[in-house]
Amino acid sequence: MPSRSDDPVAAALEHAATLITQDVRAVAAANPVVLIDGGSGAGKSSLAALLVRRWPVLGHVQLVALDSLYPGWDGLDGGAERALDGILRPHGRGFLGTWRRWDWETQSEAESHAVDPALGVIIEGSGILRPSTAGLADVRVWVESAEESRKARALTRDGDTYRPHWDRWAAQERRHVERDDPRALATRIVEVP
Repeated sequence: MPSRSDDPVAAALEHAATLITQDVRAVAAANPVVLIDGGSGAGKSSLAALLVRRWPVLGHVQLVALDSLYPGWDGLDGGAERALDGILRPHGRGFLGTWRRWDWETQSEAESHAVDPALGVIIEGSGILRPSTAGLADVRVWVESAEESRKARALTRDGDTYRPHWDRWAAQERRHVERDDPRALATRIVEVP
């Protein structure tokens, strides 16, 4: 991610990271949960990386990207459900959570990963902020960005791997927004050019 101060996307994400860090600190918990949702290419992963570097709570934070959980190109809802069942519910009860990485090459589940309930966790990805997950998170972020800008960033990032699937994935994101209204569930809305 560019760090130049004249880059409006980088500046928006830096400012958002500062505000969200304050939100996390205000929770006053040893193991806060942060959810970051938004359309593909909005800046969720970059924002999450900034938060990891600035994490204001003692100990490190665990970062889980839904890109590692989605069960394929039709799996937006499935990825969110896997995060809910394997990470958020156990974490909220003080139990060790686990999730299995989705191997995009073989189109199958791969190795398992543990999530320590004593530590904070950030889950970022399209579809994560929904009524079933909102109550299990301390800080809920919606990253808003125009589709044209998002698409340009996503296709620059992932190129020909993503290009044939853009419309298919975007349709799932639209259904999620219409059905779950993640913006209304957010405690912090981030505007990215």
